[in-house]
Amino acid sequence: MSGFDKVVNSYAEAMAGIEDNMTVIAGGFGLCGIPEGLIAEIKNKGTKGLTVVSNNCGVDGFGLGILLEDKQIKKMVSSYVGENALFEKQLLNGELEVELTPQGTLAEKMRAGGAGIPAFYTATGYGTLVGEGKEEREFNGRNYILEESITGDFAIVKAWKADRYGNCIYRHTAQNFNPMAATAGKITVVEVEEIVEPGELEPSQIQTPGIYVDRVILGTFEKRIEKTTTRD
Repeated sequence: MSGFDKVVNSYAEAMAGIEDNMTVIAGGFGLCGIPEGLIAEIKNKGTKGLTVVSNNCGVDGFGLGILLEDKQIKKMVSSYVGENALFEKQLLNGELEVELTPQGTLAEKMRAGGAGIPAFYTATGYGTLVGEGKEEREFNGRNYILEESITGDFAIVKAWKADRYGNCIYRHTAQNFNPMAATAGKITVVEVEEIVEPGELEPSQIQTPGIYVDRVILGTFEKRIEKTTTRD
């Protein structure tokens, strides 16, 4: 990389510097908009003791689920974990710490972290297990709990297009958690389907400005589609 050019040519270079016991924030929702190649590179590196912040933990054998196979994840901060049998097994065996967080709260934790906001009040979770032990305040007759924001050592993100300066555009629902995750990493790595030259992206369409991005890599994607079969 030189100057503003954020493009790297290998996954090893894209994830250079990741170490054991770091916190990784990952974009994606289910299997939609996940940075498949970056996750695979973490598996290849064998990095362990990770705290991973993501809406979910993939499925058995795909997405973040592959990091469970060698017990690379120590703690998972997520909203939905219902499609991964290995996840359930490790949780019940006490091998995996899980912090369940309401989906909107998780998104705001990332956004606030990227904006430099240390904490925020939300009504979500008040009076439930989510709110236990957290500071409470009343505003205009409604009760709220204080939630701390989240930042990570790395953020791994999937975008549709990026220019060499790291300006990113997401495609439809693959946007999901990716823009918030991109702001919350000390090092943000974006895996994209297409890299264009600076000036080719319409400025008004850019959803993540390149100021948040440290590395961009052109990826190839399996793009699995989740299906549920209810009867033969």
